[in-house]
Amino acid sequence: MSALKEKLETDLSDAMRARDEVRTRTLRMALTAVKTEEVAGKQARVLSDDDIVKVLTREAKKRREAATAFDDAGRDEQARAERDEGAVLEDYLPAQLGDDELAALVADAIAATGAEGPRAMGQVMKAVNPKVAGRAEGGRVAAEVKRQLAE
Repeated sequence: MSALKEKLETDLSDAMRARDEVRTRTLRMALTAVKTEEVAGKQARVLSDDDIVKVLTREAKKRREAATAFDDAGRDEQARAERDEGAVLEDYLPAQLGDDELAALVADAIAATGAEGPRAMGQVMKAVNPKVAGRAEGGRVAAEVKRQLAE
């Protein structure tokens, strides 16, 4: 079993003992998503820490999108609940890249690939994504690549 999955399970037990409802609910949901991913496909597998980070990143994104949707609908209580769950998930994700760090990684990838113009976006994204890996949302990375290729 991966170290991150063990940590999630240990933290879930601690949260249940502490009667921390938000943390308990969130960690249960996260572990369910991890277990679902493990049995998805034709053959069950054990996820690595990197795979688990991808699952947690996807779950955190769902929380952000749901919070925005609830805000737009004027449902503040549900939006706050989604944000609280997102905050719990952030504890298990790598620190997010700042704008300057992201811009530097994209600039390096553009220089390394020799890419020019908007048509080279896929080529640059392919070079940047492994370096970013869970530390910035894909939309944010794509926007920065597009911005720098347009210059």
